[in-house]
Amino acid sequence: MTIKDKLSKIQIEFKAKKSRYNSFGKYNFRSAEDILEALKPFNEKYKVYTIVTETTEELCGNIIMTSDAIMYDCESGGSVCASAIVGVDLNQKGMNLPQQFGSASSYAKKYALGNLLLIDDTQDADATNTHGKKASKPKLVEGTESWAKALLYMKEGGDIAAINGKYQVSVAGIAKLKEASLNG
Repeated sequence: MTIKDKLSKIQIEFKAKKSRYNSFGKYNFRSAEDILEALKPFNEKYKVYTIVTETTEELCGNIIMTSDAIMYDCESGGSVCASAIVGVDLNQKGMNLPQQFGSASSYAKKYALGNLLLIDDTQDADATNTHGKKASKPKLVEGTESWAKALLYMKEGGDIAAINGKYQVSVAGIAKLKEASLNG
């Protein structure tokens, strides 16, 4: 069995629980450590091992971290690699420099491992977390009562930015609302 065959079997069988809880965002999540712990039984079963390496570089004034999750086949010596690339936010409030790099490192490792193992995080907190921001705005749909109010507001000299601040508005909708303000 090749390393690609082994990886394919692992991807099918692999599960990593979201065993951690973010009390601020009120969601469960999995960390890179959780993924690595869940991967250990597969090392013996398929005679493989996985390591994660990281590199940083400066690109256009930004620090970029690349994390590579590499699975090696103990029998053949073959390997398979998946990567994740993240920026290091040096302006992140409340964090010192080691914490900024550590945060980027954790995120990059988690996603490199997720890419290697085909972990579907579409329902993961990072996909749904608003990070303390308000939930998404309602859509402004033509023909609704909200649309009629927005049209009247624009005809009376209202500002499209105020509507955009309250609603999700399509490009076509913005054009129609602007047109209404000109023809008001």
